[in-house]
Amino acid sequence: MNPKKVDKIATGVLYAISGFIVVVLAALLLYILVRGVPHISWHFLTSPAKAYEVGGGIGIQLFNSIYLLLITMIISFPISLGAGIYLAEYSKKSWLTDVIRTSIEILSSLPSVVVGLFGFLIFVVQIGYGFSIISGALALTVFNLPLMTRNVEESLRQVHFTQREAGLALGLSRWETVIHVVVPEAFPGIITGVILSSGRIFGEAAALIYTAGQSAPALNWGDWNPLSVSSPISIFRQAETLAVHIWKVNSEGTVPDGAAVSAGASAVLIIAVLLFNFGARYIGKVIHKKLTSA
Repeated sequence: MNPKKVDKIATGVLYAISGFIVVVLAALLLYILVRGVPHISWHFLTSPAKAYEVGGGIGIQLFNSIYLLLITMIISFPISLGAGIYLAEYSKKSWLTDVIRTSIEILSSLPSVVVGLFGFLIFVVQIGYGFSIISGALALTVFNLPLMTRNVEESLRQVHFTQREAGLALGLSRWETVIHVVVPEAFPGIITGVILSSGRIFGEAAALIYTAGQSAPALNWGDWNPLSVSSPISIFRQAETLAVHIWKVNSEGTVPDGAAVSAGASAVLIIAVLLFNFGARYIGKVIHKKLTSA
C-alpha cells in the first residue's frame, strides 16, 4: 500500500479517536450542567443542607471544600517545592534517588480509597485527630504530594541550562541561582500544576469519607476560636465536603429532593473544576508573559 495513503488513514483514525473522546467528554459535561444549573441559586449556594426537609443547600459543604483545599495546599506545597528542587537541581544518580523516584511513582498510582484508609488508620486512629479537617488535609497531602513534586521537578527541568550558567557567571551561588533565576523562570509551570492539583483535590471524595467525616455540623460564623468545634476556622472539626455530600445524598436517600440537590451540587463541582483548569492556563500565560516580556 502507498505509504502516503497509510499515513492519511492513520491520521484519520487518530483524529476520529480524538474527536470521539471530545464528544464523550462534552456530552457528559453538558448532561451534568443541563440537569444541575437550573437548581443553582444564591440560596442553594449559601444555605445549609437539610436531611429530611426540602429546600436544603450546600453552603457549609462548599465552604468546607474550599477551606480543606487551602489547608492541604499550605501543608503540601512547601514540601513538594523542596522535594522538586532537590530532585531537579541537587540529586545525583544513586540508589537513594532511585528509591525516592520509585516511591513517588508508587504513591501517585495508589487509589484514593487506599490513601483514605491509610489516613484513617494513621491520622484518625493512631494520632488521634479523629474525623477532622486536619486528618483529611494530611491524607490529601499524601495523595497529592507525588503529583505536585513531579510537576515542580519537570517545570524546573524545562529551564534551559544557560539560565543556570548565567546566574553562576554573575557570581551567584548555586542556591541563589536556583531561588532567584531558575524558580522564577519555572514559576508559571509550577503555578499551573498547583491549580490543576487544586481542582483534583476539590473534587476528591473517597479519601475524605474516611478522614474528614460525613457530617457537616452547623458553624458559628461569629466564633473565631480555632479550637472550637463550631468555629469555621477550626481544623479539628468534622467537615463534609461537596463531593462527599453528593455521594452521601445519592447513597442514603434521606433528602426528599435529593435528586435536585445532587444535580445542583454536581454542577457546582463541575463548574469549579472547569474554572480551576481554565484558570490554570490563563494564570500561567499571564505570569509567563510578565516574567519573560514575551
